[in-house]
Amino acid sequence: MSTPEELKNIVSNLPDEPGIYQYFDSKGTIIYIGKAKRLKKRVASYFNKNHNNRKTILLVRKIFDIRYIVVETEQDALILENNLIKKYQPKYNIQLKDDKTFPWICVKNERFPRIFYTRKVIQDGSLYFGPFTSMLLVRTLLELFKQTYKLRTCKYNISEENVSRGKFKVCLQYHIGNCLGACENHQTEDNYNQGIDDIKHILRGNIGSVVSHLKEQMKKYAEELDFEFALSIKERLDILQNYQAKSTVVSPTIKNIDVYSFTKDDNVSFVNFLKVVNGGIINSYTLELKSKLEETDEELLLSGITEIRQKIYSNATEILVPFIPLFGFENVKYNVPQRGDKKK
Repeated sequence: MSTPEELKNIVSNLPDEPGIYQYFDSKGTIIYIGKAKRLKKRVASYFNKNHNNRKTILLVRKIFDIRYIVVETEQDALILENNLIKKYQPKYNIQLKDDKTFPWICVKNERFPRIFYTRKVIQDGSLYFGPFTSMLLVRTLLELFKQTYKLRTCKYNISEENVSRGKFKVCLQYHIGNCLGACENHQTEDNYNQGIDDIKHILRGNIGSVVSHLKEQMKKYAEELDFEFALSIKERLDILQNYQAKSTVVSPTIKNIDVYSFTKDDNVSFVNFLKVVNGGIINSYTLELKSKLEETDEELLLSGITEIRQKIYSNATEILVPFIPLFGFENVKYNVPQRGDKKK
């Protein structure tokens, strides 16, 4: 086992920069991974103070070696720590409850993209929206997209070459009106992708822009006396507005925020998340964390926020929290609301 002097020498040579640190036991196993705004100060605190928590005392006794990685920003440290904890699952780190069984909606990375639900996220360039806690909501959205945009469901490789060679023939879905026959070039790629863009907006909660776009189209076709096509757009509008009406309305003045609350029971904590876009709640999620050491509420909340933001790919620039975590994210502002709709 490393002597106190050897460990003290390692600590004294740590940089005063943001990064992550890893504690190893005598067998070379990672037993703890942490993040720090200033590596030297944070790691030294494990050896310079008396700890009341028995598990923390045991952790310090088992530290045989210390390694670290310097990063550019606090956000880089947060994300790197989160990914390494999930990869190595050290004994003394907070345990994040696995949510691999929750469904996602995938916009497949391919020509004439398919849209479907999956419980497995694959890094293949496809877009994933979620995770959703309600399978009923997922089915409702997919049915909405099917009715409104006539998307293909086949797994054909509809490349330009394959289509020009006449490799495919339209199937039953085309004949019953559920598909517009891209495989035989009956639908252009631009026309198909207009629907895909609308769907991405809907999944991000931006239904208003899609509604405006469809209203303009409906007016245009009505003016051109193409009443059949104008009626089909009106049917899409009715479906979309009905879906929008079912969203939980918070406040029309709240445009795009992430909301986190925190509750604790013994050594188990829960971080609750709401996604609010254009005044409506479009997603909710709860993450369970099991405390292992003397983690503060601020540290536990931050772990939850980091994990959830990675999963939902959030672009919100404002986060509502019950108290301010120690680390921040680039171009993101924490806000502890004191009154009004945000407080509610």
